[in-house]
Amino acid sequence: MQATVWFTGLSGAGKSTVANTLQEMLESLAVPAVRLDGDDLREGLCSDLGFSQEDRDENIRRVGELSILFAKTGQLTLVTVISPFRVPRRMVRARHESCGIPFVEVFVATPLGVCEERDPKGLYARARRGELKTFTGVSAPYEAPESPELVLDTAGQSPEESAEHVFSLLEDLELIDKP
Repeated sequence: MQATVWFTGLSGAGKSTVANTLQEMLESLAVPAVRLDGDDLREGLCSDLGFSQEDRDENIRRVGELSILFAKTGQLTLVTVISPFRVPRRMVRARHESCGIPFVEVFVATPLGVCEERDPKGLYARARRGELKTFTGVSAPYEAPESPELVLDTAGQSPEESAEHVFSLLEDLELIDKP
C-alpha cells in the first residue's frame, strides 16, 4: 500500500474535503491511510517557514519527505497542500520514484471564482484588501500541473463523487484492491 496521493490546487478548491472523504472510504475497507494537511503541517513541522518562494519550496520538500516516511510504513498517504510551483512538485515526485514509492498527483482544478466564493478561512477577502501580500491565486502565482494523474473540478461534483474518482484511479493503478 506504499503510495502518496498529492492533492494540489488553490485554497478553497476542496483538497482537504475530498481527501477526508476518500480517507473515510479507505478506512471503511480497512485500507491504512493517513492525511497530511498543509495547514496542520504549517502549525508544527513547518512553523518556521514563511511564504517566500524559497520557504514554500522548503515546505513542499519537507512534506514530501514526511509523505515518503509514512508511505514506507505501508500507509496510503493523502497530502493536501496548495504546492503552487511545478518544480518542487516535480522534485517530490522524483524523490518518491527514487524510493520506489508511487506518486499520484491530483489537481483539484476548481476555478478561482468558486474558491473565492467558498473562502472558508476568509483568506481571499484578506488578500483582496491587501492584508496578505503573497496569497496564491491573487497576489502570488499558481502553476497548474502539466500532467497530473487526475484532474478534479469540485465545483461540478460532490466531495463523494470526487473521492470516487480518486478511488477508481487508485484501483486502476493497482494501489488498492477492488472490493
